Amino acid sequence: MTPRRGADPDEPTFTERARRQQLIEATIDLISTRGYPATSLSAIAERAGLSKAAVLYHFSSKDNLTRAALEQVIEQFSAYVTERLAQASGPREAVVAYVRAMIGYQQANRRQVRVITEILLDDHGGTRLKTPGSHDTHGRWQALAALLTDGQQAGVFREFDVRTVALAIGGAIDGVIAHWLVHPELDLDAAAAELEEFTLNAIERRP
Repeated sequence: MTPRRGADPDEPTFTERARRQQLIEATIDLISTRGYPATSLSAIAERAGLSKAAVLYHFSSKDNLTRAALEQVIEQFSAYVTERLAQASGPREAVVAYVRAMIGYQQANRRQVRVITEILLDDHGGTRLKTPGSHDTHGRWQALAALLTDGQQAGVFREFDVRTVALAIGGAIDGVIAHWLVHPELDLDAAAAELEEFTLNAIERRP
């Protein structure tokens, strides 16, 4: 019996969606443990318990599969941050929530962070999905800049160039996370508190 499709004949069946998710999870597992270059289609197929032909049926290339894995990770990351921002009661609280959420998600999802850094940041040979600056994806600095602009308009934050400051705060977060990935003994909770203080010192009005 063939699994039913929706009204759209091109819509994947339930089984096809499940297989695609199975392959994405296998890809995340392998990239996070072996690295991007060592994650081949054959290795993904073996991890998922499928044939390489089945992998190519759902994703026509390694690039397409790893791109799908990256998009899923970033969508989950974005949803986590957005949910916490929605609970903030004002501009100051929103920026603090942003910093804490950026650290909190990565602290709780080390495997997914490895996928982001492997695919977007590490300089491996071969076909790559990245270009200079591409780690600042999905409007990341723009989202923070919007929070900073809201704070300026509310009179809570001092006047500054929001793009420069958003990039600086993002770079500080990235630097701490990069160090933690190599040195997991780093107290990331304490680091998050320092980043919060660092950010507020940079943006709040001075007496």
